[in-house]
Amino acid sequence: MTAELATIIDFIRYGASRFSAAGLTFGHSHDNPIDEATHLVLASLHLPPDLPPAYGAGRLTIEERERVLALIERRIGERLPVAYLVGETWFAGLKFKSDRRALVPRSPIAELIESGFAPWLDGRTVERALDMCTGSGCIGIAMAEYNPAWQVDIADVSDEALSLARENIAFQHVEDRVEAVKSDLFGGLQGRRYDLIVSNPPYVTEDEYAALPGEYVHEPKLGLTSGEDGLDLCLRMLDEAAQHLSEDGLLIVEVGESEHALAALLPEVPFVWVEFKVGAMGVFVLERRDLLEHAAVIRAAAAARRGKQV
Repeated sequence: MTAELATIIDFIRYGASRFSAAGLTFGHSHDNPIDEATHLVLASLHLPPDLPPAYGAGRLTIEERERVLALIERRIGERLPVAYLVGETWFAGLKFKSDRRALVPRSPIAELIESGFAPWLDGRTVERALDMCTGSGCIGIAMAEYNPAWQVDIADVSDEALSLARENIAFQHVEDRVEAVKSDLFGGLQGRRYDLIVSNPPYVTEDEYAALPGEYVHEPKLGLTSGEDGLDLCLRMLDEAAQHLSEDGLLIVEVGESEHALAALLPEVPFVWVEFKVGAMGVFVLERRDLLEHAAVIRAAAAARRGKQV
């Protein structure tokens, strides 16, 4: 049957049809089978995602056909994310290496980076920025690419994630402006202050993790889960961030579906929830002065959480 497939478009259509029939989950960079199949086919052929439509009629060699078909079968049989199969993905318009050492880049924070963090940074000067819980390094590296005057630290507790992040630093040629630091939240960043701290930390609850589709099993659990309500790391970050922010510093954190639990736990804290093009995505913005003003209730919540973990 597959002998009838010849062109790039043929294989994209075939892959999308197979993915739909197999009932795959699309949550790693793409939300539909056509985009997923396009990523797989073009990346496996070493072609850019914005390939002009005229090239869709290009015919594959026998070797290329066999490689693409094998990847399609692995996507279905092993439920591996496409980014891991082809070793690359795109974030904020930039290509990054991607494998099992870190989560597949997919944060809505990409939209904030592309828009210059407007209106949140309007009128503010940023010299140093931090990407906390960096994983593959995509957020911090993209911040540096879009803002050449910034010095950016990217931090993670995972040695494997940091090894991938360092490869991406070299891949994007930002070695002079981005430093990867091993740190358990702020533990390895003593004495460093930032005008902007951005984080996409683990925030999946244990119940949510148990119910995740098979595609997510291939990602490191350390990068996904954070306690029963998904807020263990976020509360620690809120408790410690002020001492690492400059006077007019800004904290931006993604907590996803744990947004409601956080708002209920700390109703006094004036979280500003970002509206993206597709709607709310569980990302808040908070001023350093708000962290200081509500430090007592934040510290109490963080201390209570630590007590439960003992």
